[in-house]
Amino acid sequence: MTVQDRPVTLQAMFGSYPNTQALKKGEIRSPLLSLEFADVKVANQFFKPLVREQRFDLSELAIVTYLQAKTYGKPYVLLPAVVVSRSQHHTIAYNSERGHLSPADLAGKRVGVRAYTQTTGAWVRGILADDYGVDVDRVKWITFEDPHLAEYHDPAAITRAPEGKNLVQMLLDGELDAAIVGDSFPDPRLKTLIPDAEKVAAGWAARHGGIPINHMAVIRESIAKSRPDVVKEVFRLLVDSQKRAGTQGTDQAAAIRFGLDAVRASLEIIIDYSVRQKLIPRRFTVDELFDDTTRVLKP
Repeated sequence: MTVQDRPVTLQAMFGSYPNTQALKKGEIRSPLLSLEFADVKVANQFFKPLVREQRFDLSELAIVTYLQAKTYGKPYVLLPAVVVSRSQHHTIAYNSERGHLSPADLAGKRVGVRAYTQTTGAWVRGILADDYGVDVDRVKWITFEDPHLAEYHDPAAITRAPEGKNLVQMLLDGELDAAIVGDSFPDPRLKTLIPDAEKVAAGWAARHGGIPINHMAVIRESIAKSRPDVVKEVFRLLVDSQKRAGTQGTDQAAAIRFGLDAVRASLEIIIDYSVRQKLIPRRFTVDELFDDTTRVLKP
C-alpha cells in the first residue's frame, strides 16, 4: 500500500440534520477514510474557526461565507453537495402590534440581521430587490455580529446594534421595524413581511432552479489535490447519508441536492446577489468554485 492509498482521518464539522445523521452516527463507513466529528450544536458558530484557522478538513459552510473565503484565498474547495437548504421568504418579520408593514415600506426603515454577510440575509435582500422593487441600499441595516472572514469589512452604511442588544427584543420594542429572524418566530406578534410567504417561495423555487442553498460541503484543498479518491468517497458518503434519511420525494429531499447541474442555478443567483450587495468584489463563475475532481461529481 502506497502513502497515497492509505486510509486517512479527517477532522469534520457538520450539524445534526436528517441528511447527516447516518454519517455522523457511523451507520455508513468507508475503508478509505474515517471522520472525527466536532461536537456541534449550532454549525454556524464553527464557521469562523474554519475560515480563520482552517480548523477542519471537511465541513459544511454557508455559501456566502464560502464565496468570501474563495475571495480571500482560503484553502478549501467546494463539493456539489448541499447540506442545508430552505425557502427564505418566511424568514423576515415585522411586529404586527406596531402596525402593518410590507416590502414597499422598507425604504428608510431599520431592519435587523444577525450579520450583514449572513447567507439568509443575502438571499432575502436579493429577493426583496428583484421581486418587490426594494432599494436595499435605502434600508438601514442593523447587525449584531462580525463577518466570519476577518478580512471582510461591512459597507460603511451598515450599523452595529449597541452591545448587549437582542435582535428579537429590539423588534418587539420598536427599535427595529423589521428583522430577519429565521425559520420560526418566537413571539405571536411577529408576522412575515412577505405576504403568502410559503406559496410565493414555492413559486420562486420552481422558477429559479430549486430552493435557495444555505450550506454546502467543503474540503481542504490539499486533500482534494492529493487524494481525489478520498474526495469522491466523501461525496458518496454524503449522498448515501441523505438516502438513509428516508425523505425521498419530500421537500427535504428536494432541498438537499447533489451534482453541479442540480446546484448551478442557485449558485449563479447567490453569486449575483453577493456582488450586488458588495459581499464579494467580483463575479465568480460557478465552475471556478470547484476543482477538476469536485466539478464532475455526480450522485
